[in-house]
Amino acid sequence: MSEVEDDWVRLAEAMIFASAAPVSRRALGQLLPDEADTDAVVAALRERYAGRGVELVEAGGGLQFRTAPDMAPRLRRVIQLSRRLPRVAMETLAIVAYHQPLSRSEIEHIRGTALSQQTLEALLEAGLIEPKGRRETPGRPVTWGTTQAFLTQFGLKDLRDLPPPEDLLLEPPRGGEG
Repeated sequence: MSEVEDDWVRLAEAMIFASAAPVSRRALGQLLPDEADTDAVVAALRERYAGRGVELVEAGGGLQFRTAPDMAPRLRRVIQLSRRLPRVAMETLAIVAYHQPLSRSEIEHIRGTALSQQTLEALLEAGLIEPKGRRETPGRPVTWGTTQAFLTQFGLKDLRDLPPPEDLLLEPPRGGEG
C-alpha cells in the first residue's frame, strides 16, 4: 500500500471513528479523493482491524467500529450497560420489526393484549421506532416502523438481516409441566 493509499485508509478510519452514527459508503466516497476506490479503502481498513479488539462492521446503513464479539462479554463487567427495555417493549419492537408499518391496534391484535402508551413512548424515546404514516381507515391511525437506530442497535445492515421468525420461537419446556 502506497503512502497516499495509507492516507486514504487513515482518513476513512478517522471519519468512521469520529462519527456518532454509521458512515455510509457514499459519505465516505465524498470525503476521499476522486481517484480513491472506496470499496478498496474499506477492505484495507477492515483488514487492518481484523483480529483486534474492535472491528469494522456494516450496520444501520453504514460503517462503524464495534467491539469484537469475543471481547464483549469481558467488557460487560466494567462498562455500564444502558437500561434494558421491559419484556413487553421488546415484544412490541419485534412485532413492529417483522410486520411494519402497522398501527397500535394491529400490534395489540398480534400480541393478543392491550398495549400501554408507556411502551410506545419507551420505544420512541430509545429512538427504535418512529411514525411511518397513517392508515387510510376511519380515525386515520398512525403506523409505526423501526428506525436506522434500531438497525444500528442490533447490528443489522437492513431489515432483511433479521433472523427468520421461526428461529425466535422458544423451545417447549423439557420434562414435566411447569
